[in-house]
Amino acid sequence: MPSQVLSEQTSGVQAFSALLRGYAAATRQLNAQLTADHGLTISDYEVLLRLARAPERQMRRVDLAEQVLLTASGITRLLDGLEGSGLVARGSCDTDRRVVYAVLTDSGLAKLREASASHLAQIDAFFAARFDDGELGDLSALLTRLADGEPAVCEPAA
Repeated sequence: MPSQVLSEQTSGVQAFSALLRGYAAATRQLNAQLTADHGLTISDYEVLLRLARAPERQMRRVDLAEQVLLTASGITRLLDGLEGSGLVARGSCDTDRRVVYAVLTDSGLAKLREASASHLAQIDAFFAARFDDGELGDLSALLTRLADGEPAVCEPAA
């Protein structure tokens, strides 16, 4: 019975499996390049990017954790490292002492802009090595449908 289950996968299960394997391969390579070039992980980059796009370059830590799919303890560990590097600061709320903000510093914004140039080029190169322009357009459209039509944004606002 188990061999039947494994050999008779639906096309949906096969697509999901391929998506996970592709995601793992892409993040492994791109994370290694980003870390070697800029000392940032992909998760660090995503946090800096979300803060750069947030009003006043700040977000409640709990909202940030939700957006980058981390637990409260996971976002705390990640932000501790970014705070230690001076890329993010801790902010407080004047009306509620329980609320803590993550605030992108000027150094953090400069680091994000510096990293974006090479990181975005590496993303393009990773995909261009595997797909032609037409395939990339199709892939992007299909994956956007999985995200309920929300387009991906990978670079800081101008």
